Amino acid sequence: MARTAPVRDFAPTVQKLRLKYAKRGRLRFSSHRDFQRAFERALRRANVPIAFSTGFSPHPKVSYNNAAPTGTASEAEYIEIGVTVECDPDRIRLALDEALPPGLDIVDAVVSNTPDFAARLEASEWHLEFPGVSTEDLTKAVALFMGASEVLVERLMKTGIRTFDARSAVVNAQILQEARTPGAPECAILTLVVRHSTPAVRPDDVLAALRRVADLVPPTPVRVTRLAQGPLAPDGQGVGDPFALDRG
Repeated sequence: MARTAPVRDFAPTVQKLRLKYAKRGRLRFSSHRDFQRAFERALRRANVPIAFSTGFSPHPKVSYNNAAPTGTASEAEYIEIGVTVECDPDRIRLALDEALPPGLDIVDAVVSNTPDFAARLEASEWHLEFPGVSTEDLTKAVALFMGASEVLVERLMKTGIRTFDARSAVVNAQILQEARTPGAPECAILTLVVRHSTPAVRPDDVLAALRRVADLVPPTPVRVTRLAQGPLAPDGQGVGDPFALDRG
């Protein structure tokens, strides 16, 4: 007997919301799939009137944009959802934030008033902490990297090993002067503005490039946080708020 789609009353999408969330603390080790599962459970717990696709296997109308790699913290991840009734975005933000585990935090929400949101996510700003590395050593390594016309790195992808240039996507790199307390170990800090490209240049690609050009090998894992993502500033010094057009 042929299988048929389950009978369900599919209410149409009447409003789209855009959400910004953070991935903090130990939750930085959650994968994108882990977050998807947690978010869909939160939608049910918060009684969000989420719209569903039609067909044999209906699924919530949720779109995830440019998720940060597993193991990196982030203050700027974005989701778009469709709902079946008009909602106050701030109420949805509060309800979902309460339904999610601490460390996965909904920090902003707006009504989707404009198209092509994903196209606004042109670049990311990253904050990298290098425990055990001096500011002097990191400064020398970054100068060699930024002075190069091309730095090829390799990454294992679904189709196999791929070689690509990690330098061209890095628009800006700055060393921050850390405020150290007496006796505290050294920890150099680097901020990067990286243009989104194909393939995407990730912080670990930049670390591989620093190892290639300057033999910089941090003694302990580098702590990485995405501070922002959005439209690239004209001067390349940072990124703007991708919600600005929706706020009017």
